Amino acid sequence: MRLAGFIDPELVRVPLTAATKSDAVKQLLDVIVGKYPYLNRSAIAAAIEERESVENTSMGRGFAFPHARSEAVDRMYIAVGVSRSDITDRTPDGDPLRVVVLLLTPRNIARLYLQTLSAFVTVCRTPELRKKVFEAQSTDELCRILWESGIMVQNELLARDIMRRPVISVRRESTLKEVANLMYKHRISGMPVVDEQNRVVGEISERELLAAALPDYENRTGSNPAPVGPDPFEALMKRENEITAGDLMTQPEVMVDEDKGVIDLAAIMLQQNIRRVMVASGGELVGLIMRSDIVSRVIRG
Repeated sequence: MRLAGFIDPELVRVPLTAATKSDAVKQLLDVIVGKYPYLNRSAIAAAIEERESVENTSMGRGFAFPHARSEAVDRMYIAVGVSRSDITDRTPDGDPLRVVVLLLTPRNIARLYLQTLSAFVTVCRTPELRKKVFEAQSTDELCRILWESGIMVQNELLARDIMRRPVISVRRESTLKEVANLMYKHRISGMPVVDEQNRVVGEISERELLAAALPDYENRTGSNPAPVGPDPFEALMKRENEITAGDLMTQPEVMVDEDKGVIDLAAIMLQQNIRRVMVASGGELVGLIMRSDIVSRVIRG
């Protein structure tokens, strides 16, 4: 079904008049409760606030997706607001908000909610479509723009719906120092190694860095550990500009296509006990999925 088919024009506000995201959420919730007065507004508001306390739902590119999965609602409700002026909020890219999409769902339709959210994210990530949405002058125009986009709400949650992008990656010739700096800067435990065509040739993680410093680590454990010698980390750091990612990388354990189902993906990660999976399209790296992504986006929502 098209995304536009899930949108009730009576729950759309163009223009939205709100100075902050909090104001926008309150206004959109008022719109929903105004049409459906039997809903428990205070319970829903508390669920939205609790979700925001876990993680800011401003995605960047001018879009925010505040949402709640709560038994206070009996089905999915979607309210959309487009502002003609900037809405104040802390955003990951520093761009002010222009579009706020409030999604409310019961917990028993998690898949539909995630697929609908994914369809809205496609709008956000499509530059020409995003510009049209920002410039919409009325509710009717916004609904027409979304209908003509042809964006669909899919039946199954796929890897492309939850993958991280853009992906932090390195080349074979990247030095150990560069690799360690990227891990620290982006708070990640590992990353793909790619070639000039952005095809994955390996992966490198904190484990490979530690193993480079302690190649004899097995001899340092157990009941008779090897005697302590020169500091292995100090010795490694002296060569941090000589050792490259190509020297340390391992072969990626699993790569999947972006159309891989998330349920099957989770089963693979459990069966092979792996933390990250790289996602490819036509052989080119397009995304990365961590186990924590499935927990936070699918289970936690």
